[in-house]
Amino acid sequence: MKNDVTKGLVSRRGFLGMGSAGIAAAGMLAAGKAAGQQEQKPLYPTKSDRSASAPGPGNAPLDGQNPDSFLPPASDAGGVQTFKYPFGLSHKRMQQGGWSREVTVRELPVSRSIAGVDMRLTAGGVRELHWHTAAEWAFMLYGNARITGLDAEGKSFVDDVTEGDLWYFPTGIPHSIQGLSPDGAEFLLVFDDGNFSEYETVLLTDWMAHTPHDVLAANFGVSQQAMEKMVRREKFIFQAAVPGPLTTDRKVSAGSLGLSQEDFGFRASQMPVTRRTKGGEVRIIDSSKFKAATTIAAAIVTVHPGGIRELHWHPNADEWQYYIGGTGKMTVFATGGRARTMDFQAGDVGYVQKTLPHYVQNTGDTDLRFLEMFKSSFYQDLALSEWLTHTPPELVMAHLGIDKATLEAMPKDSVVVMPR
Repeated sequence: MKNDVTKGLVSRRGFLGMGSAGIAAAGMLAAGKAAGQQEQKPLYPTKSDRSASAPGPGNAPLDGQNPDSFLPPASDAGGVQTFKYPFGLSHKRMQQGGWSREVTVRELPVSRSIAGVDMRLTAGGVRELHWHTAAEWAFMLYGNARITGLDAEGKSFVDDVTEGDLWYFPTGIPHSIQGLSPDGAEFLLVFDDGNFSEYETVLLTDWMAHTPHDVLAANFGVSQQAMEKMVRREKFIFQAAVPGPLTTDRKVSAGSLGLSQEDFGFRASQMPVTRRTKGGEVRIIDSSKFKAATTIAAAIVTVHPGGIRELHWHPNADEWQYYIGGTGKMTVFATGGRARTMDFQAGDVGYVQKTLPHYVQNTGDTDLRFLEMFKSSFYQDLALSEWLTHTPPELVMAHLGIDKATLEAMPKDSVVVMPR
């Protein structure tokens, strides 16, 4: 009996001892596991992490429109200059007959080569006779307008434009724009100089207001009294009657020289698609298609939901963008291992410096449409997949650590919009 009791005690003590050791070991394992888990936890915060929270004052609607600025992707790195500016933040210059607002190097400092103006004219509203020290390329966003110009030979140009149409007036070519029925027009003006400003154009009324009346009388061969009725300040945009038929305006402005043989307008919506894929389409418009446009080239890009404007760069010029519709994001990769992602909506301006790699991805459930603009007579881009598939494969695989099947699956040429 004693032996049994002793055996039981020993057995129990042994069990308790083993249990204590086991508990200690289990605790050590648990602690080690917890430490391992802590080490494996991603260093980059997610939306639910306290590190990503912003409990102080903020602008929730702005943050909601810019999620990749509020919480940048982990692939972003370093400091990349801001490459987005919304037209909605630009000062709107209001007039009877319409308004204008601009995005220049003053609003978007990185945009040194191109500036843009968003302009609205009512039916009959006139952007007065003027010219610029920079060339003007335009895209009709809405409605209908009549444009006039005078070519280098002194011959008149008059035409009507509608949504999707373009025009181009070289430096020093005088021209005007007037809204037509039923509701005028809104259009984007693009200038081949980032320092350009709509406040610094050569205006007919401003010129006349700053010329003595006796000089005007002598110049026009009329009485000085007749010149007393001349305007004494610039008009810029003003309200007038809706013009009559196009044929009438063309006839009365032709004069003895006749109408210009140069076409300053272009029907972009009627041109064939340059490239169409499952992911979207692109229309490329440069001087090879639009003869008058010698200093500005463009691409009108549509990216379907789930699509991406492929990883690429432009060797010949900076890229100025205008977003027409939809939502998207763009990542720009800069030298020194830097990268930044920003989000874009309709009315935003984007900018990418020459040779910097980038892509644009549709983040919404509708088509993303935007313009790519370049200070160049021709359009040029190079795609990442195009580069990799035209380089010795062993060299590429050694760089990226991919297998040959992956490399061979890549597009052999520039697709522009993926998927193919």
